[in-house]
Amino acid sequence: MSENQFSSALLENAVNEFAKFPGIGRKSALRLVLYLLRQSMEDVENFGNAFITLRKEIKYCRVCHNISDADTCRICSDKKRDTSSVCVVENIKDVLSVENTQQFSGLYHVLGGVISPMDGISPSDLNIKSLIERIETGTVKEVILALSPTMEGDTTNFYIYKKLAESGVTITTIARGIAIGDELEYADEITLGRSILNRTPFQDSLKTR
Repeated sequence: MSENQFSSALLENAVNEFAKFPGIGRKSALRLVLYLLRQSMEDVENFGNAFITLRKEIKYCRVCHNISDADTCRICSDKKRDTSSVCVVENIKDVLSVENTQQFSGLYHVLGGVISPMDGISPSDLNIKSLIERIETGTVKEVILALSPTMEGDTTNFYIYKKLAESGVTITTIARGIAIGDELEYADEITLGRSILNRTPFQDSLKTR
């Protein structure tokens, strides 16, 4: 869509902002902007303020690094959760994916990425040190490595396994119900749920390499 197709610079600026979102092209951005123009001023202000407030006030859990309204997230604060089991995931979206399966009642640890030398991401850039510190408290009995089965995910799994191998904690990995190379967030809930329930000792996965 060329610039001269817009009759308003204000409209064009709004479309350009929406087009910055992942997966949103300019045609989709235009539809969203036109939709907002049909809404009441109050609804549009509520829409905008929701994101401004989110950006200003959102916190990251001091325990697991998940997004939170307080210093400790709702999951870590929930007394009904199994504190002896920690599921290690790449990002916040993966926490939501695992929670949607309703097959895991433990806690989480969000790494904030995976090891990727090509992208300049090293272990020190991830929340691995804080994971090790959680294990050292002695309350965690099992660490579930639930990273996407990509080369970067496998590399990160192996790095964490080596770091925790002498800790005495049980280290497991989700079953390979998810195809190699697939991202965890795109797995359907049934497949992901079964992968968690059928998790296996991590050292067993090393034998298949």
